[in-house]
Amino acid sequence: MRRKVLVVMGSDSDYPVMAPGLTMLKSFAIGFDVRICSAHRSPGLAAELACGAAAAGYQVIIAAAGLAAHLPGVLAAWTTLPVIGVPVKSGALAGQDALYAIVQMPTGIPVATVAIDGAANAAILAAQILALQDQDLSQKLLAYKEELKHTVEERQAKLEQKLAAES
Repeated sequence: MRRKVLVVMGSDSDYPVMAPGLTMLKSFAIGFDVRICSAHRSPGLAAELACGAAAAGYQVIIAAAGLAAHLPGVLAAWTTLPVIGVPVKSGALAGQDALYAIVQMPTGIPVATVAIDGAANAAILAAQILALQDQDLSQKLLAYKEELKHTVEERQAKLEQKLAAES
């Protein structure tokens, strides 16, 4: 199975933020590996991971980083695989600095960027990319979207019950 995602975190302290994304990848039966790598403390490892990712069978990279948040961009500079950046809420600016650092990549080095602490959406976006060549995964995504629709319908019904009880 070539459906693999490489998840890279700047620190093990990013794990709680990334856990919902890992859960989402598991729910779609997408194989993944998780690595810790710092763009600043281990730049050689970042280059090695990114340069070898495609040969290792990965098709998408999800990279989380806080503060200066250079990791997603550094990885994107070394690979042609799609990179999805997850800005991590941290520091004095509560993740806004990470968001801007990831989203403002120069021309030629794109990083798809999700919301601050948006690991679940990063996983869904990775699944959507992989589903372009995988009909089974595409069907799982359609079922997931249908489930989302049903949760909205359920919430509407509960709201209507609450409003009726209050009148």
